[in-house]
Amino acid sequence: MTELPEIGPLLDNMAGELVAYLARHRREEPIVVGIHTGGVWIAEQLRNRCLPDAPLGTLDIAFYRDDFEQHGLPQRVRASELPFDIDGRHLILVDDVLMTGRTIRAALNELFDYGRPASVTLVTLLDIEARQLPIRADILGASLALPAGHRVKLTGPSPLQLTLNPVD
Repeated sequence: MTELPEIGPLLDNMAGELVAYLARHRREEPIVVGIHTGGVWIAEQLRNRCLPDAPLGTLDIAFYRDDFEQHGLPQRVRASELPFDIDGRHLILVDDVLMTGRTIRAALNELFDYGRPASVTLVTLLDIEARQLPIRADILGASLALPAGHRVKLTGPSPLQLTLNPVD
């Protein structure tokens, strides 16, 4: 059985790494953007831990997915909320699980429909290492190797918990 990490210590480590990364790369006054749903929960937690004054936005990438025609729309589509100008700004894009890279590709496509950021720093809680696209997190909580036929799911927002589930 795969041991799932505790979220609190991962978030504490990620917050410290993020602050150091932003300072090292001189990325001042960043904007935090979470991808619905789990990415928003992680973004809120990181923002509270290390960037309390940073603006927070949310993305629902349902209309930007490349499997839209195969799977249709999810039952619950939310409006993206970016109540600020992203042109020339440093964005911190946050998601809960990085697997194939397709969600991040969709999020980047949507972000660029809003404007042209100066940079995008990718932060993910978990990397499942099942990449189909050349996308890697700049800040990563943990990497997991899952048993065949299983997925990891983040539930929350309070408390945040990871569960290992068989694929339907």
